Amino acid sequence: MTSSQPPLGAPADPAPSALRAVVTGASSGIGAATVRALRSSGWEVIAAARRADRLQALADETGAVPMTLDVTSQESVDAFAAEVSAAGPVHALVNNAGGAFGADPVADAVTKDWEWMYNVNVLGSMRMTRALLPALRDGGQGSVLFLTSTAALAAYEGGAGYCGVKAAQQSMARSLRLEEAEHNIRVVEVSPGMVHTEEFSLNRLGGDQDAADSVYNGVPFPLTAEDVADAVAFTLNAPHHVNIDQLVLRPLAQAANHKVLRR
Repeated sequence: MTSSQPPLGAPADPAPSALRAVVTGASSGIGAATVRALRSSGWEVIAAARRADRLQALADETGAVPMTLDVTSQESVDAFAAEVSAAGPVHALVNNAGGAFGADPVADAVTKDWEWMYNVNVLGSMRMTRALLPALRDGGQGSVLFLTSTAALAAYEGGAGYCGVKAAQQSMARSLRLEEAEHNIRVVEVSPGMVHTEEFSLNRLGGDQDAADSVYNGVPFPLTAEDVADAVAFTLNAPHHVNIDQLVLRPLAQAANHKVLRR
């Protein structure tokens, strides 16, 4: 008896121009930039997030399909996955929805901030991956990408919560890669360092614009959302037999999490 699965790493129908991707957290920052990057390289993209107005603007600009989604709600994830799967196979899931709240030391940790981070970054990625794995397998050549962070690689003061959730995502990616290779599914981790986006530091620092701006003061050329999106597109556009397990990118000025050049 022959297997119904294609040979490991083999391309599968449909042609690359018809590949479908789901991008979570698509209403701003890296998510929106990733939608643009994938659309420009020929992917059909479902842009998913909570803010319908922003999604519609992005859809009008790029031709992506906007769909509202809350990754912290199992009901929302189930409804989303059912609608997307009914329309055909899925060839890539970009688990981008996430973020950081708070920069307190463990002694002053705020429980609700940690709960939010785990619910969105870790459980959100798990819910989406679990829900879309059948459609990814059906596509014959699926990819699951986790947008983690260099925070997963080394702890720093005030970062225990965020470092923890990104390390948990990293572990999820590594386990999933072992579990899903037989289904011709690649699992990719993209881990950016210092990225200057419109909302990340502002959310983390409680809406304090001056404090958010100070994170980047004097740093020549921090990464942009577009830099990270190009890295995401690079990994997904590689031939399917090539699994880029982890891609780490930092601005040149950030030699390590604890060493940042400021001028």
